[in-house]
Amino acid sequence: MNQDRASAPPAERGWLIFHLAGQPYAAPLTQVSEVVRDGDITPVPGAAADLLGIRQLRGRIVPVLDGCRRLGLPVDAGESARRRIVVLSHQGHLVGLRVDAVGDLLDVSGEVVAAPPGRVVREDDPVEGVAPCAGGFVALLDVRRLCRLPEGLEAVA
Repeated sequence: MNQDRASAPPAERGWLIFHLAGQPYAAPLTQVSEVVRDGDITPVPGAAADLLGIRQLRGRIVPVLDGCRRLGLPVDAGESARRRIVVLSHQGHLVGLRVDAVGDLLDVSGEVVAAPPGRVVREDDPVEGVAPCAGGFVALLDVRRLCRLPEGLEAVA
């Protein structure tokens, strides 16, 4: 877990919880641009298996990832009424993440965050830690790695 985030003010330690294949995950609130209803997505031929396609959002073209496929989870073909697209922002770049449902907000302090147990950390592994939440644990995600954005990415004007 990033030590800077642990010592940040509470507003910067906030996380948005969402569910994928029945499991809770969270992204930093500072990197959540908005949450929109699942809607028309245009497929991109030859794209990665976890890229659902692209969507127009307020005049911008936004790639949309399938959250379950991106994290190697089973894709739930169940209730689509609760599905949402969480629009994530990293240095001005927007990427949508289709999730099964959006949950609560979580305030995390550095003391309660632990490394993911029993996992071999890979360079593109988006899980940066786990935190206790509602009788269980929530996986905290690194937006840059989740969206596969390069490390030295330039900000978009």
